[in-house]
Amino acid sequence: MSERVAIILAAGQSTRMNTKTAKVLHEVCGRPMLEWVLDACRAAGVQKHIVVVGYGKEQIIDRYKDADDIEFVEQTEQKGTGHAVMCCRDNLAGFTGQTLILCGDAPLIRTETLNELTKKHEQEKSAVTLATAVMSDPTGYGRIIRDGYGNIQGILEHNDCDERQRLITEINPGYFCFQTPLLLEALDKITPNNVKNEYYLTDALHLLLADGHKATAVTAVAAEDAMGVNNRRQLSLAGKIMQERIQDRMMDAGVTIVDPPNTWIDARAEIGQDAVIEPFTCISGAVKIGDNCRIGPFAYLYEGAVVPADAVVGVFQKLKQVSE
Repeated sequence: MSERVAIILAAGQSTRMNTKTAKVLHEVCGRPMLEWVLDACRAAGVQKHIVVVGYGKEQIIDRYKDADDIEFVEQTEQKGTGHAVMCCRDNLAGFTGQTLILCGDAPLIRTETLNELTKKHEQEKSAVTLATAVMSDPTGYGRIIRDGYGNIQGILEHNDCDERQRLITEINPGYFCFQTPLLLEALDKITPNNVKNEYYLTDALHLLLADGHKATAVTAVAAEDAMGVNNRRQLSLAGKIMQERIQDRMMDAGVTIVDPPNTWIDARAEIGQDAVIEPFTCISGAVKIGDNCRIGPFAYLYEGAVVPADAVVGVFQKLKQVSE
């Protein structure tokens, strides 16, 4: 397996969130969006993470200052995704492995998708590989442009598409894998020649194609996974999707959840085999519940609660800790 680093874009302010908190620190099921991306990368074999910060940089750096696999790079001006990656040149100097480039506000990313992306990249020996998605409503996303043989020709941002191109449903969710030396070469050639006068990372792909290098696109991203979070409604939807995943994983591990739509379980919670979670129960924080417990209905377990095996937490109980 090639050595692998990830650049995670986390500098944006997102005025639509109407917040004083760095966007990527908003939580989905109890964990910051950025943390979901970091964990997916770690599980996919990424050894180093370069987090590009800007708005709210102090909050992000303070949150992850003790992580020895994270480096921070500041993007002082918001000049686009290409410019954000340009800011990471020094951190990539001398590195010859793979560089993944991902968005920090896309918490629904899956390790399996990154594995498929990097596997395809290695098999095809491409200069750049991207994972794409097909969406029924592609509004706002960059469109994948292919030729008549299915080969990728480029990516057009939504604002740069004409009416015909906006009908394309295959989109770029922002999952890239580059050969690092070729990425650095392309970054030196990018110019701001688009509607927003920004430096687009997608232009690196176009430059590599123009120089005769190979680009590959693999349709590996489920439509729901492609969603970035740019407002509170999308944050809520991401939380709903992630909550379903958390509960599915727990039920597969032997936990009975009587009424999943009316139950909320924090991503950090640990629940033992044959535990039963009754309706209208909220489990918030790093709660630990032992085997054969019965929780609820209408129970609320707070951060730090430890419920021993065979215990019952009854109706309308609110607990910070239950001990033997």
